This record gives sequence, structure tokens and C-alpha cells, in this order.
Amino acid sequence: MSRLGQRIADKRVRWIIRRFLQAGVMENAELTATTEGAPQGGPLSPLLANLVLDELDKEMERRGLRFVRYADDCNVYLRSERAASNAFENLTGFIEGKMKLKVNCAKSAVDRPWARKLLGSSFLPGKGAKRRIAPKALAKAKERIRELTKIGRFNFEAIMAQLNRYLVGWLGYFRFCQTPSVLKELETWTRRRLRHLIWRQWKCGSTRFSELVKRGANREDAAKLAGSSHGSWHNSRTPLLSLVFPNAWFASYGLPPFNVSS
Repeated sequence: MSRLGQRIADKRVRWIIRRFLQAGVMENAELTATTEGAPQGGPLSPLLANLVLDELDKEMERRGLRFVRYADDCNVYLRSERAASNAFENLTGFIEGKMKLKVNCAKSAVDRPWARKLLGSSFLPGKGAKRRIAPKALAKAKERIRELTKIGRFNFEAIMAQLNRYLVGWLGYFRFCQTPSVLKELETWTRRRLRHLIWRQWKCGSTRFSELVKRGANREDAAKLAGSSHGSWHNSRTPLLSLVFPNAWFASYGLPPFNVSS
């Protein structure tokens, strides 16, 4: 609040912010008073983080460091491990000593740029320094797609509506990565996941045979696939299923393209 007083002359604005900070949080349906800090995930947190950490930005600029910071998440880039270790120690001392803030040691480290991530992004190793989707962010996306396409109550239109909402937001954030092959693989895997879902829903061989023929498959090929002893995940990548459920078919249900925007 002292920092706010240095920047905001209007007392009404400062009063509103103070009330936000003192409003408390709901825990297990009970109101708990807040005595310090801002509630986790609150809309005020990143704004106040920028206000408080502006002093850190200026300190890093004064030291000639190259860094990227978003709210309380920050990466600093140096040429050698020794320089990085010195900067890590000095900046930790500055943050905890002068700014009276606590550094999360469990999430902080000196490491290669491609071994760390920032806001779900990382770098490819080597001289190119291409942006890539961090492995954890990619794994989290696949897990979410699995949840949205899990076997259970089957309403394909509802599943596609939920999946499309998620993918539009996710791709809007990550499609500017410089590794298009990763997005292409995820797109292929997503369509295969949907074919797997449909194949599982058809269940018995007679249903599978009739559905394949209905969609234009050759009767002999349809009979072979319908009687296959392989599992549904194996069959989901067969040429025949790709033929009866082409990419355009999924696009007709609104599946967005995963291509990289320039």
C-alpha cells in the first residue's frame, strides 16, 4: 500500500485495493481472514506483482542482465554457469534482503535454458534458440484431451464442442512456437484419439462392419477390420479408419487446424 501511495494519488482507488486485500478468502465454505499478501489466483495479484517487482526489473537492468519476467515468474539468461550462479546468489540476496520477499527455492535453479520453462514455453538445445512448447505443457494438453475424449457416455457433438473450446484457447496461446512438427504430431494424435473413441463406441463386430460400409468402405476390407483381434488403439490408426474419417470430416465438426501462424 505504501508503493501504491507513491504512484496513485486518488485515495478512492487505494481504498478499493485495500478492501480487496482485506476481503478474506473462502476455504471449505468458510471465510478466512487475509493478514498478508493477495489471494492465490486473484485478478489483483499479477497487477500488484508488477508494481512491487518493478524495483527488481530496474535492478536487473542496472546490472546489465538479460531477463524475461511475467508477474512473479522470471528467467535470467547469462553466458556461463559461473555467471549464472553469481547472479542467482546476488539476486536472491537482493529480493530477500532489500525487498523482503521470499524466493521459492523449490522452483528456482541455475540450469540450461532448454531445461527450464517460462509460461509453458522453452527452447530447443543448440544455437538456433527456437521456441518450443515445454514438455510438461505438452503432456498436460494431452492429458486434458484424454479427459475430454474418455470412454463413457457418448455424445460426439458434445465431446467435439468441449474439445474445440479447449483447443481454440490452447492453440491461440501455443501456435506461435517454432516447432511446427510438434503441433502436427499433436494434431495427428488428437484425430487418432477421436477415431479410437468412435471405434470403442461401436463395440461389436457387426456394428463396426455396418458402420464402415455405411461410410463407403469396401465390404471385404470392412469385414477384416471389424473382425480384427487387435485392440481399438491399434485399429484407430489403420488406413481404412482414416479413409472413412478423413481430416475434413473432423474439420466439419469444428476441429481447429493446428498449423503454426506466422
